[in-house]
Amino acid sequence: MLANALRLSLVLEVALYATLAITVGEKSPLAAVLLAVLIMLALRALLIAVTYAYAWVYRSPSARLSVGQALLMVLGEYAAFLVTFLVILPFERRWMGDDRLSPLVAPERRAKAEGSRPPILLIHGYGCSRGAWWWLRPRLEAAGWTVATISLEPIYGSIDNYVAPLARRIDEVLSETGADKLILVGHSMGGLVARAYLQSHGEVRVASLVTLGTPHQGSELARIGFGANARQMRPHSAWLQALGRPQPALAALAIYSPQDNFVMPPSLLELAGAENRTIDGLGHLAMLYSPRLALVLLTALEQRAGGGECAFAGADSEAAPDA
Repeated sequence: MLANALRLSLVLEVALYATLAITVGEKSPLAAVLLAVLIMLALRALLIAVTYAYAWVYRSPSARLSVGQALLMVLGEYAAFLVTFLVILPFERRWMGDDRLSPLVAPERRAKAEGSRPPILLIHGYGCSRGAWWWLRPRLEAAGWTVATISLEPIYGSIDNYVAPLARRIDEVLSETGADKLILVGHSMGGLVARAYLQSHGEVRVASLVTLGTPHQGSELARIGFGANARQMRPHSAWLQALGRPQPALAALAIYSPQDNFVMPPSLLELAGAENRTIDGLGHLAMLYSPRLALVLLTALEQRAGGGECAFAGADSEAAPDA
C-alpha cells in the first residue's frame, strides 16, 4: 500500500539524515532532526526546480507569465508537492475516509441532484492514490455531486493493468448509487486510465470524460520516470499511438495549464477530438488545490450533466493565476 510505503520511507529518510548529522556533523539529536527536515524540504524544492527546468526548455512561446506570476506558480506547486506527499498521501485514510455515495446537499436541492446528475468517479495520477483528491472532493460534494474515488496499484505498473480495477469500481459506484452512467474525471495519468477503459469497455456506462493535466500525447519528463506506466507515457509511445480517441458523443473535455511542469511540451496535453480548455499559471499538482480549477471544473460538470444555469456559470478558463 502506498501510504505505508510513504510513511516508512519518510521515517527512514529522516533517520538517515539525522544519523549523518550526529555522526559526521556532531550535532545534538534535536538539531540533527531539524537539519534532517530541512534537507528533506530542500531536496523536494530541488525536484520541483528540475521539473520547471524541463518545462522551461519545452515552453510554449505563447504561454508567458510575469515574473511575479511565475514565482507564485512555482511556490504554489512546491507547496502542493509537500502537502500531497508529506501530509496527505502517507496518511490517506485519516484524511479521506470512505467515499460517501450520496449527494451532500441541502434537502431542497437533493431531488434535483439525484434526478439529473450522474455520480463522479475521480481517478488519480502517476505515483499517487485517492488521497490526491483530498481538497477537491469535498468541493464537488458541496456543490451537490456524488463523488467516488479509487486507488490504483501498483503505482509503477502498466496502465493496462488498471483498467480491470477501474471497471470494477465503476460497477460498484453505479450499483450503490442506482445510476446508469457516471462521469470520469482523471488527473494526469488518471485520464489515460479512463481512456484505456473506454477503449476496451466502450462508453455505455460513462456519460462524460474530463481530464486534468493529462499527458494525452505523452510527456518528455516521462523519459526519466520509473515503471511501465512511465514508459507508456513517453511522447508518442506505441502504447499512446494505439490508444483510441473518445467517441464524439462522450463530450470529452481536457483541462490543462500551458505551464504544466510535469507534462511538456504543452501541445502534448491536448486531446484530439475533445474540447480543450486552458487555465494559465498552475503547476501540475497545484491544479488539485486551485479554486480557479475547481470553478472551471464545476462549470464543465454542470454543462455535461444538463444542469442548466448554475452558480458557477461564466467562469473564465483563462483567468489570472491564483494569488
